[in-house]
Amino acid sequence: MQNNLPLQGKIIILTGTSKTSTIIEEITTLGGRAIVTPLIETCEFIDRNDEVQLEYARQFNWLIFTSQNAVDAFASKMKRFNLSAWHFQGKIASIGTKTTEALEELGFNISFMPTVFSADVFVKEFPSVAGDNPTCLFIRGEKAKKTLKDGLPFEIKEWTIYETLERHDHKQIIIDSIRENKDVTVIFASPSAVDVYALDVASVVGWEAVRVAAIGHITEAAITNHGATVDVKPSVYTMQAVLEELTKVEE
Repeated sequence: MQNNLPLQGKIIILTGTSKTSTIIEEITTLGGRAIVTPLIETCEFIDRNDEVQLEYARQFNWLIFTSQNAVDAFASKMKRFNLSAWHFQGKIASIGTKTTEALEELGFNISFMPTVFSADVFVKEFPSVAGDNPTCLFIRGEKAKKTLKDGLPFEIKEWTIYETLERHDHKQIIIDSIRENKDVTVIFASPSAVDVYALDVASVVGWEAVRVAAIGHITEAAITNHGATVDVKPSVYTMQAVLEELTKVEE
């Protein structure tokens, strides 16, 4: 008999930015209890040259976004200077469903998404659609790796528009949740959150005290680099896919 509440009695700890709270309703519907404890937050970089940079961005053949956080910071700058999607004539490349949804909400049409939502797949697939000698601007966060810049066969420019800040204020909440419950899954969506957890939580309770779920192989690598094992890792790099894998585990 199929269990309509496959996560009943399960605790799901969400460690990403506060945007991950959009999945809470689904966790609850599946019978689980979500605990939102962001270990990182993002903050827009505001610069006096932002208006000039936006004008510069309008001249590129491609704008590249690899995270919803970059879209949000870009949207904030657009609003500040009364710009909309139609002001930007270049094509848009996006990694990830949430990134794409955020761009579409701004009115952008997405011309390219990689088959796997990761930068290393992006650099393999993007050149075939980018055109000859394209001008590309990567809208990025300050912790973004050099995968695009080093991996693409043509030059890309970069604009860093947000920073990622560590949060240590949820340390005790997570530790207490793990100690007080028998079945806890911790979901990680970025290496930055993994590093904070390793320092604040795993150093106290160990990695074995929870089921570890990772979104993306880069995040998975960060976890294994800390000597831990990843128990849940969906082939599609989304929070929704993690939940689907968790329900399979519980069947």
